[in-house]
Amino acid sequence: MKAILFDPFSGASGDMIIGAFIDLGADAAKVKEAMEIAADVKVEFSKTIKKGIAASSVNVTTIKDGSSTLAEITTRISSSGLSGPVVSDAISVFNILGKAEAKVHGVSLEKLHFHELGQEDAIADIVGACTAFHDLGLKNHRIYCTPISVGMGFIEFSHGKFPVPAPAALEILKDYSLLWKLGPVEGELLTPTGAALLAHFVNEKGVCPPMKSEQIGYGAGSGDGSVPNVLRIISGEIDEALISDRIEVLETNVDDVTGQVLGNLIDELLMAGALDVAVIPATMKKGRSGNIVQVIAKPEDSDRLARKIIEETGSLGVRIIPIKHRLIAQREMGKVNVTINNRAFSIGVKIARDLRGVLLNISAEFEDCKNASQESGTPVRDVIRLAEERARHVFSEARV
Repeated sequence: MKAILFDPFSGASGDMIIGAFIDLGADAAKVKEAMEIAADVKVEFSKTIKKGIAASSVNVTTIKDGSSTLAEITTRISSSGLSGPVVSDAISVFNILGKAEAKVHGVSLEKLHFHELGQEDAIADIVGACTAFHDLGLKNHRIYCTPISVGMGFIEFSHGKFPVPAPAALEILKDYSLLWKLGPVEGELLTPTGAALLAHFVNEKGVCPPMKSEQIGYGAGSGDGSVPNVLRIISGEIDEALISDRIEVLETNVDDVTGQVLGNLIDELLMAGALDVAVIPATMKKGRSGNIVQVIAKPEDSDRLARKIIEETGSLGVRIIPIKHRLIAQREMGKVNVTINNRAFSIGVKIARDLRGVLLNISAEFEDCKNASQESGTPVRDVIRLAEERARHVFSEARV
């Protein structure tokens, strides 16, 4: 399967993303035309060297800047004459950016004005990146991103200094669960526009599976430091047919907790966001009987779930075991209609596929099957069998 890996080891901005796409082979003339149609700017592309790395550079000169609301920018992009996919993506990116800016400034999205962002630059960068993305035919690729380096220190705002990442960029990182880290140099490496574009393009937040590299593109930033100020994008092929998912395993040993408390704990943890919970019988020190509580969780949920375990069991500590990644199937929900004893029932099913769309497994929802069993007088195992057979017939076609 074709894949793209964003590697923002020195941050990301709109011009860096466009430059890297151009370096990968996007049509520079087409991208330039789209940017200059959408915004009052003059665009130039060139090659540059950043610490010995050849990269494509994008220079955007604003002819006339302005101040517009999100609705006005949306109308402007929609009437630009650009292709439908580019318009749709550009508006989606502006919505991501607008929501973050509105949250930071404490205003409604409808009243937000984009003048502080350099409105024309932002329009040009977003339209240019979306144009290059579609010109490269990346829409059906799996798109991954390594942790984003955001820089260190403080940046200047109209009201004073603020630590990196910029507030709007941090809101986007939070809302879209993008991994980030400080460093490796002083200054702002991740712009809000860069964060919004990554949030829109990236569809896999986990670890990138083994990948065969085919092409590499470098987009130059405006800074210079001890690390090349470039964004690297790698295109290639992944062999993996399953999704890579980052997880952690939480464990604690308990030997004085009743079965009722443990049963309630399972329900509480699942409601609190745990991916799976198991209670495993174990023999503790001095031959005492006990249990190991084992929880699979997203890393960002680990602290909250560990606290819940301690509160519910009285445990004095919870081990957190980092796992590089797990492989999971792509999951979806569906419905099938089955007729039992001349009565029709609608039963939910869970469908598991690999990334190529090949059907791996189907599981009927037990509660639906139980209700159909009670109403039809048919054993529940027969209802499950009928529902899953019907679902295999309905959903067996691979979706690529």
